[in-house]
Amino acid sequence: MKTMFANVPIQDVQAFWDDRPCNLRHSKNPLGTREYFDEVEKRKFFVEPHLVDFADFPSVKGLKVLEIGCGMGTTTINFARAGAKKITAVDLSEKSLELAKKRAAVYGFSDQIEFYQANAEELSKTVPLDTYDLIFSFGVIHHTPHPEKVLDELRTYLSSKGRLKIMVYYRYSWKAIWILLKYGRFQFWKLRQLVACYSEAQTGCPITYTYSKKEAKNLLETNDFKILESQVEHIFPYQIEEYVQYRYVKEWYFRWIPPKLFRWLENKIGWHLCITATKDRS
Repeated sequence: MKTMFANVPIQDVQAFWDDRPCNLRHSKNPLGTREYFDEVEKRKFFVEPHLVDFADFPSVKGLKVLEIGCGMGTTTINFARAGAKKITAVDLSEKSLELAKKRAAVYGFSDQIEFYQANAEELSKTVPLDTYDLIFSFGVIHHTPHPEKVLDELRTYLSSKGRLKIMVYYRYSWKAIWILLKYGRFQFWKLRQLVACYSEAQTGCPITYTYSKKEAKNLLETNDFKILESQVEHIFPYQIEEYVQYRYVKEWYFRWIPPKLFRWLENKIGWHLCITATKDRS
């Protein structure tokens, strides 16, 4: 797994996300307007409510935050709203950053956020060295050729008592099973390639790693991080054909499941492995 996508050019990854920034079609309102950004945020947090809990926005008041893979700036703006002392937002995609900067201007946070276009594997070549109380990266490092290089860089930016919060995709998830059934015709030996292709709303993502809990633990510990907490979250229950039309219709096999049972399933076979870590000072 360590070398599966190692030779994919980072330019291919950038081109993929420049072509369609994440959540770009989460609103029918005019692109770049306040109404557009409001709807994008509302929809994202409705579908991924665990993101709000994981980010814990109120906890950043007065803190310094570094966000790796800010995308269109949905979480970035919420860190600013919560009163973060300093926010540095980084993304590989130029198009995503254009929207994030526009969003900051629309909400009046341009002066509070520093934006950088950078390859996180070589972060220190672009982003001035500083120490942060929180480094946040949600669904990002599994899309780069060498996630371990990103973590090696991030360790330098994290303060001695700071927290690293990352989300990576969980291999033993309903999403992986669904991809295998829908596109793989039970060819489980092709699962990693299939997941890479169908992991996102737009097909053909050049790189998508998935991790077991053990692999994620090894990845963090190898780079001198200590995991404080990890939690599996998120099953997408809606019919995609309806969802893209802004209608929330659950798949028939999820409709009968009681909420408590569905939450139990999310914690067992969810798509998002959310990890909180700190520097290993042992």
